[in-house]
Amino acid sequence: MVVQAERERHAGHGFVLWSSCLAMLAVGVNGTAIMAALPSMRAELSLSSAGLEWAINAYLVASAACIVLGGQAADRFGASAASMVGLALFGVASCIIALSDTQTVLLAGRTLQGLAAALAVPSTLAAVGTGADSQDRTKAIGAWTGFLMLGFSIGPLIGGALTHFAGWRAIFWLNALFMAAAIGGLAFAASAMQRADNQRIRRLDWIGFFLLAVVMVSLVFALHALPHVRTAPLTVLGPFALAGIVLVPLLKVEARVETPLVDRSLFARRGFVPSIAIGSLAMLSIMSLLLYFNLYAQSREGLGLTPLEAGASLLPLSVALLALSLSASAVAKRAGSRSAIAGGMALVAIASGVIGVAVSGGGMILLAIGFFLLGAALAVPYALAPRLALTALSSAQAGRGSGIVNACTFLGGSAGVALGATAFAADGLVAVLIMIALAGIAGASLSRGIAEDA
Repeated sequence: MVVQAERERHAGHGFVLWSSCLAMLAVGVNGTAIMAALPSMRAELSLSSAGLEWAINAYLVASAACIVLGGQAADRFGASAASMVGLALFGVASCIIALSDTQTVLLAGRTLQGLAAALAVPSTLAAVGTGADSQDRTKAIGAWTGFLMLGFSIGPLIGGALTHFAGWRAIFWLNALFMAAAIGGLAFAASAMQRADNQRIRRLDWIGFFLLAVVMVSLVFALHALPHVRTAPLTVLGPFALAGIVLVPLLKVEARVETPLVDRSLFARRGFVPSIAIGSLAMLSIMSLLLYFNLYAQSREGLGLTPLEAGASLLPLSVALLALSLSASAVAKRAGSRSAIAGGMALVAIASGVIGVAVSGGGMILLAIGFFLLGAALAVPYALAPRLALTALSSAQAGRGSGIVNACTFLGGSAGVALGATAFAADGLVAVLIMIALAGIAGASLSRGIAEDA
């Protein structure tokens, strides 16, 4: 009887694991597939320049602002309920986007997708990690991370292919289909997820969530307004000032609550701040490159590629990003974490130069080499930096630390879209590549704050 129950529990957790991996594959694809589809979406939905940026940033900002609360929701209501609600919302949001006929509906759907991702990502990770035996936990979390990275890496190619052959709406219908399958698997294995639901926090930090969301959204609005700082300075200074003003009560509230969203003691741990800063810079580089390369590549003034051709041209970056991110731990063991991250971020600057030469007339072969170098350069810091941030914390701080790491990573991607818009408007893709190169130099400098044996 005991043996039979144990077998059922293992089988149930298998459904939890693969359903969660399927969901994370879809979330990863969703994050980057839209980049190849944006030129077609802009033409069909008559997106403004701001609407084009917010088609990406609505998702990133909503995720950044809410992912810390999403982790607490999994603790409060249980990983089982939080996972299925988050995935269901993601599916509904995908349907809204697929059916959208105006910019407003599109942005509403993308915002809802961001909220859903903020709930689904930490809750599925909690279910996968807590529901496994101790000896299987590392493998389970590795599989979850691997599928998320796989989706993120192949997203541009999938987005380009679906847009070319079936239209951009097919991307989001596919998302909804994957989410329905994942929910079915989780529902089938609901009893196996009970172990992930045992410990619950008593209440959510709603005040902290609201204040944190105001700070993050204000910062992103300020960054988006930078191109107009000379003609309308208040559109930049106002949001920056609001973020600074709200930050004061946020820190006071978080110092008093029992389960704070932002624990200030985390930032005192050696290596935590440099690690999350490097991870954010890596995300800034990836998101800005994918967006503005696709806009350039599919334009008449640029390379004049189809969505499929633009997605295929990014395949060397995707291959390098996936392969090196999965072997990042082995690279760190051989070279040392600090050296691996510093080398990767320095290579970002070199690869950006190669891509710049390629788009200025160097040809597609040189472009492929540049993308492969950039993917390899970003993979190690993108994969290692968040892990190093969490290893700098005690086990009791891991949950809250994970929320902050994820929030900063999403915020980094949002900053890349906003700052990239300023650079792209000033001097096209070359200016965006210069911005990415500067991010690489900054990341290499920040790596000195990481212990070599981390």
